[in-house]
Amino acid sequence: MRIWRPIVAAAALSLTLAACASTDTPEATPTSSGPWQFTNGNGELVKADKTPTRIIAHAGEAAALMSFGIKPVGVYADESVKTDPNLKGLDLTGIEILGQEWGKIDVEKAAALRPDLIVADWWPAEKAHSGLEEGVDEKSKKLKELAPIVGVAQGKSIADLAEGYEDLAQSLGAKVDAPEIAAAKKKYEDAVAAFKAAVAAKPNLTALAMSPADDKVYVANPEYAPELLDFQKWGLKVVNPDKPDPGFPYWENLSWENADKYQPDLILWDGRSYTDTANAEWGKKQPTWFAIKAAKADAVVSWPAYWLHTFGHFAAELDKLTVAIKAADENVGS
Repeated sequence: MRIWRPIVAAAALSLTLAACASTDTPEATPTSSGPWQFTNGNGELVKADKTPTRIIAHAGEAAALMSFGIKPVGVYADESVKTDPNLKGLDLTGIEILGQEWGKIDVEKAAALRPDLIVADWWPAEKAHSGLEEGVDEKSKKLKELAPIVGVAQGKSIADLAEGYEDLAQSLGAKVDAPEIAAAKKKYEDAVAAFKAAVAAKPNLTALAMSPADDKVYVANPEYAPELLDFQKWGLKVVNPDKPDPGFPYWENLSWENADKYQPDLILWDGRSYTDTANAEWGKKQPTWFAIKAAKADAVVSWPAYWLHTFGHFAAELDKLTVAIKAADENVGS
């Protein structure tokens, strides 16, 4: 997981793996029964004699599949399923919850589900799928022994990620031309247009994506955050930190004494539940927080850090960001 800490049964299908060239958008072979294949985010082509039907998925990936009508038999999340932004509002009835903490998956319970596919993002910087990164519980890593794993690579754009899961859903038999899917894409396109217009009206506005903890404050590196790369592409000047952690380049780690190293006009606040403490609360805990002029001015807005997987979710988050950009003063950080 892109957070601060550095985180048995035979498969039901006979699958073969073959290396192939990596592509920006995974290829999918639409079918309702089989044979089946999908290009994994790490460039491997996963094949099966029949289309998988018993799927275990990481939370965000589960939400993406469910948006196309594909219901997993099991889900594992990095936090409570009641607070995970991917799963809010979804009917999880009949889905086995296999974990609600990063790095901890109940593999015995997962094996009992007899999965024939596991769906989890591929993270190029860590060369691992979600839930199987360095630092997770070793028992949890046995999940990969239950079934083949596929997932779309976290890359340069949330749109690419969402389209990749649309391809996967189609390969699994989903109809991806449903009216509600088209409506979600239209909302996304409208949200992008509004975001671009708000940014264009304030060409000098700078933003900094941050995530606080009790011991440090972390500055996000847009190179490894596709949503931040999208913001930059659409004109928002999201600051690139000077010195990302060489071993975990998602962040530059700052002591609280140096919290004011950067002075943006707008702070993009890590909106995940385990960091979602109010601006004023951090000021009480860490007075140097208010050494950042944007924090003192309460120019802080939630940033959908590393969790987006669907056009619908991205549209809703962009709308919130657009409101904040319109309200922001592009001279706060000067």
